[in-house]
Amino acid sequence: MIYDYIIENYKYGEPIFLSELPGESKDYLRQEMKKLVDEGRLERLYNGVYYLSYMTILGTKGKVSLDKYIEKKYLTVGGKTVGYVTGLQLANKYGFTTQNPSCYEICSNEATTKQRKLEIDGNTIVVYKPVVEVTEKNRPALQFLDLMSMIDRYSEISGEELISKLQKYVSVIKLDFQTVKEYLSLYPDKVYRNIYDGGLMGELV
Repeated sequence: MIYDYIIENYKYGEPIFLSELPGESKDYLRQEMKKLVDEGRLERLYNGVYYLSYMTILGTKGKVSLDKYIEKKYLTVGGKTVGYVTGLQLANKYGFTTQNPSCYEICSNEATTKQRKLEIDGNTIVVYKPVVEVTEKNRPALQFLDLMSMIDRYSEISGEELISKLQKYVSVIKLDFQTVKEYLSLYPDKVYRNIYDGGLMGELV
């Protein structure tokens, strides 16, 4: 039974994509999932995406984990790296700003248009088409170049503090500057200046 499979393979809050479930007939699966939603055992996030019904310790209805949804849908699909987090969320994650992003910004091969805004469970996700196809190998370089194209806009630190923070970031993500060089020309000219101001020009020469 499909519910037993779900219980064994999925945690509470984890998105369940119809396409991941075993079964020859998608129509049959859809009917089964609809039945489970009607019975209150599953919640439907939207067409083809579900999650297990559960209550939080506060006694409120549990929600889907948006981070897990983004990870599964846009960042790692079928075990392959296909995207990365960008924008204010990226700058915030590595300590360049204390501003909290109002939406999730993602670059992903799964994007069908240059930029698409989606509303998922009350949250906004903006999905961008990457400048080149994202792979496991080039992901850190593309994410770094994205950061360098907006660091002047988002960073709340400057001077020595910024240089030190950037060096730490480069070391944490194990950035390969050879790969950065391959894609540098696809980004605006100001990226060169921001790399220079960030004290990383020596790495590119």
